[in-house]
Amino acid sequence: MARPRKTDAPDLSDRVNLTVGVIERLTCPTGKQQAFMRDSEAPGLRVRVTAAGAKSFVYEAKLNRQTIRRTIGDVKLWSIEQARTEARRLAVVLDNGQDPRELERQQQADKAAAKTAATMQAVIVGEAWAAYVTERTPHWGDLHRKDHERLTRAGGETAKRGTRGRGVTIAGPLHPLLALPLRDLTPAVIEAWAAREAQTRPTAARLAWRLLKAFLGWCAEQQEYALVLPSTNPAKTKRAREALGKAKAKDDSLLKEQLPAWFAAVRSIGNPAVSAYLQTLLLTGARPGEVLAMRWDDLNTQWKGLTIRDKVEGERVIPLTPYVHSLLAALPRRNEWVFASTRNKDTAQTEPNHAHDKACKVAAIDGLTLHGLRRSFGTLSEWLEVPAGVVAQIQGHKPSATAEKHYRVRPLDLLRVHHERIEAWILEEAGVQFDTQAEPRKLHAVT
Repeated sequence: MARPRKTDAPDLSDRVNLTVGVIERLTCPTGKQQAFMRDSEAPGLRVRVTAAGAKSFVYEAKLNRQTIRRTIGDVKLWSIEQARTEARRLAVVLDNGQDPRELERQQQADKAAAKTAATMQAVIVGEAWAAYVTERTPHWGDLHRKDHERLTRAGGETAKRGTRGRGVTIAGPLHPLLALPLRDLTPAVIEAWAAREAQTRPTAARLAWRLLKAFLGWCAEQQEYALVLPSTNPAKTKRAREALGKAKAKDDSLLKEQLPAWFAAVRSIGNPAVSAYLQTLLLTGARPGEVLAMRWDDLNTQWKGLTIRDKVEGERVIPLTPYVHSLLAALPRRNEWVFASTRNKDTAQTEPNHAHDKACKVAAIDGLTLHGLRRSFGTLSEWLEVPAGVVAQIQGHKPSATAEKHYRVRPLDLLRVHHERIEAWILEEAGVQFDTQAEPRKLHAVT
């Protein structure tokens, strides 16, 4: 048999001593996508050539009766000796019963995990908080979302009201924590924060603490944030809870004997909208924010109904009683809000705490809050022995018994019987003269 010439393509059926010249003469046979040339020195080492002419060193062997093929590198980048060294290393790995592909995948996963951990170590609370709010907002009510905004505000904005003479707003309780790395939100840090905030604003701090616990619970469920948090929620500690204390139940409420003085003081307030707001609050038993959120479209003058946007059920419809109807009908229609702001064109007015405090001072009534007016409605209703379920339905409380929940369906007309009776009794005790048959003033727009 004639010896092959050096210019001939190598015979792929035999092992050959790899040289630069042999690799240069290697070609892919016609009709095939790739072909392999075996090395005679390093077992398992191959040179692969594709139909396009690309050449690379590969390692091929058997593991558990399956062919393992691993690319080493391009022949232009790897020398023959380097390829043989790598092939021998892979042979040792296989001899130990390990799959080199799985080892590399594990190494890459470990590198990715280390990189992720390093990245998460640099995450600050504010970034995670923003992601938390974005994800959870669709599941929250408007009030809950606003609490998250209010308690994290930076402060420092110029304002004339609500600053206790400082002239600028103060930062929310949670704002100092936003600049911290998430990994530094430890129990000790949160306990120190709770003790500090409890000294000046315990009520807001307790709400902020509850929001913080929920936030950290969410972080623990996120793979990227859980890496830098302890196994237990760092905000759930006994010291933090004790530092913030427990909220005391409030019992401020109008007595029957105080009604004349309170109505006289409130009706003499120079701002008709504020005066109407406070009286509506007492006579409907609604929450302060629910009354401020009323729009003109919520007044059904045909069926004498008033739609209240409820934080419990979404909304409820209560009777539009005669006196409240007359109060609301007398207000100017500045925008969509019944109690419109006189300062901002398209917003509702803010809670008139200052005006109410002044009226209570004139009436010699101490410590009566806006929510105390809601409490007063329920308390005063007991003088008339109105069914508790009726009062609860008007005020928007959840049913407290099985019978109320499943066997009492009170239509608006039935509520009206009791509600108008309550209103008439309160006005009578307050000495307010009102003709229930008088037609309320027509609504009118103000430009």
